[in-house]
Amino acid sequence: MTNSERASYIRGLMDGLELDPNAKETKVLNAIVELLDDLCLSVEELDEGLGELSEQVDEIDYDLGELEEDYYELDDEDECGCHHHHDEDDFDDAEFEVTCPSCGDTIELNDEMLEEGSIVCPGCGETLEFDFDDDEDEPEEEDKE
Repeated sequence: MTNSERASYIRGLMDGLELDPNAKETKVLNAIVELLDDLCLSVEELDEGLGELSEQVDEIDYDLGELEEDYYELDDEDECGCHHHHDEDDFDDAEFEVTCPSCGDTIELNDEMLEEGSIVCPGCGETLEFDFDDDEDEPEEEDKE
């Protein structure tokens, strides 16, 4: 039984009592039943609105998921196009990308990884070495002279 049906049932019980319409008690009971009717209608409208809103949120969530998949290129493969799984800790604070010359995988690096001077490619196991020459600083020093 819905709330509206219950309010109607209470109104029917009141009508069956054949109360004196001029009595103060009858006026109070009628006001209470009218309030119940109004509250039931308001709750029904809220339920309908909530249902519509819930459907819209579900649609937005689905659309957002599609956009995320497209933007981040999420699928069965990871960002580098390979099927292996990278250690999550290896990519913390990633700032640079390096392509492995052996297998072509793209590897994300951070400053700490670069400072070590080398890394093992997670795709093929090849050791990649990083050599940072200070050649760029030398021309500036020559310009000063």
